[in-house]
Amino acid sequence: MIRVGINGYGTIGRRVAHAVSLQKDMEISGVVKTKPDYVAKLASLNFKVFVPDKSYIEKFEENGMSVAGTLDDLISGSDVIVDSGPEGMGEKHSEIYRRSGVKAILEGGEKSTAAEASFNAYSNYSQSIGKKITRVVSCNTTALARTAFPVMESFGIKRIRATLVRRATDPNDSKKGPINAIEPSLKIPSHHAEDLKTVLGDVDVDTVAIKVPTTLMHVHSVTIETKKPVNRDALIDVWSSRRRIMLISGNDGRKSTAQVMDMARELGRDRSDLYEIAVWMESINAHGNEISYMQAVHQESDVVPENVDAIRALMGFMDSEESISRTDQSLGIKGRVI
Repeated sequence: MIRVGINGYGTIGRRVAHAVSLQKDMEISGVVKTKPDYVAKLASLNFKVFVPDKSYIEKFEENGMSVAGTLDDLISGSDVIVDSGPEGMGEKHSEIYRRSGVKAILEGGEKSTAAEASFNAYSNYSQSIGKKITRVVSCNTTALARTAFPVMESFGIKRIRATLVRRATDPNDSKKGPINAIEPSLKIPSHHAEDLKTVLGDVDVDTVAIKVPTTLMHVHSVTIETKKPVNRDALIDVWSSRRRIMLISGNDGRKSTAQVMDMARELGRDRSDLYEIAVWMESINAHGNEISYMQAVHQESDVVPENVDAIRALMGFMDSEESISRTDQSLGIKGRVI
């Protein structure tokens, strides 16, 4: 059993902890919390709760919570640490992980230079095999890589152009939103372009990001120039072979992110999560050497299966397809056209 510690039990950390607990070859050794809040209390029902250092223990005890130890204790009892705390903390902690000898996964908010590799299960699983620290790229980059890589593999890619319409904040975060504004990123290309190259290679990528007042999902409008001619049916066949891409229709009422997330609720997923990238069938166009499409991205959950696969890669599990299959089966990712 691979012993996995979760350093940071927020939006991503709690989802990764649940996903890991479903794996037959993994177990959760504990989770790190900084506050004795309702999230920590709920976490303690299923996992051992640790704190960053001894200075936090008194605060937890005052609120009626006992802790299993500190981050150092969790590290000593783990094979892999998933660092899913606030942006920037992963890079800070990476030196601790290196000194201790534990393997670690950082999340997409960290700089790519903080890890030995960046990770996407479809495009570059092998680059993280046996590494000490890898980084699962951000929710937006994961989504772009997940739909672009099968295109690259089958038809080749000359150029990717994408406009990212981003949610303002996550549903449970009242500190950052809602915002009554549309806020474009004034850096063009946005940072997503360089991030995508860390998992796809040195492709020609240009991205534009726009923040809008919603908490549900991101939406991407993507245009790809291919090296080989491609038609729509061939493209749909390629995507249909990948379980982590879900082809959906807007003609039956799923015309917005609200309906896409309602579909996820009706699927009975844990926390109503949609791990797949949802591509609207009606938006898919392909002619000559150009394709275009629109996709919806559940920013809270699409990186979760990647984290599980990254754990296996770090531990030396060589077969990417077998890892992906195990993860998908455990999370109910079935790759169906609905």
